[in-house]
Amino acid sequence: MLIRRIALTTAAMLLAATSLAGARPDTRTMGCQELQQLIQSRRAVVLTTGPNTYDRYVRQFGIECDWPEVPTSAYVPTRDGSCPVYRCDQAIGDLPD
Repeated sequence: MLIRRIALTTAAMLLAATSLAGARPDTRTMGCQELQQLIQSRRAVVLTTGPNTYDRYVRQFGIECDWPEVPTSAYVPTRDGSCPVYRCDQAIGDLPD
């Protein structure tokens, strides 16, 4: 009976861990166009970009960034190479208050 309980607990923990790992789309498993369409459709999305890296990516034009951040160019790895995307970052230069 104890072995069965341990096995069920272990299975439940593995299932929970697998579900959490799949919560963020991984840019490395997508094509560039597919990734860009995902960002456009969701307006902003947190994406896995490597084994231990992730970030939030946004549409180029929209209100997804908090002031004073603006969408800035970035590149992420995709199945078909490096893909241009946007993420929120501090604007270069002085912005009026």
